[in-house]
Amino acid sequence: MPRIAGINIPDNKRIVVALTYVFGIGRSLSEDILTEAKIDYSRRASDLKPDEINKLKDILEKKYKIEGILKRTIMTNIKRLKDVGSYRGIRHTSGLPVRGQKTRTNSRTVRGNVRKTVGSGKKPPPAPK
Repeated sequence: MPRIAGINIPDNKRIVVALTYVFGIGRSLSEDILTEAKIDYSRRASDLKPDEINKLKDILEKKYKIEGILKRTIMTNIKRLKDVGSYRGIRHTSGLPVRGQKTRTNSRTVRGNVRKTVGSGKKPPPAPK
């Protein structure tokens, strides 16, 4: 199992898909990286030679923010918004949708699946004896 950026890449998947297991790499970025490394998209991750894996590691380390560095950057950006007291920062703090979504109905995942209507949280009737 090849290990890139601290993540075990699955062997049985094509390398273009396997690279997306690294946080910060999507499908299109994966294709760009493989084009730069001159590796065919359809090859399996288990078929890569060690020098090709090293080439991928070098490209990822030098050019892109991935994994821990990217997560840290995102956290500092959100912290900055909260410290400044911007609208987006206040929404982050209070656990509400940040990007303009309506909250009357469709914010269940952000609010923690809160159900406030009468029928939605109803328990099923007890079974007859």
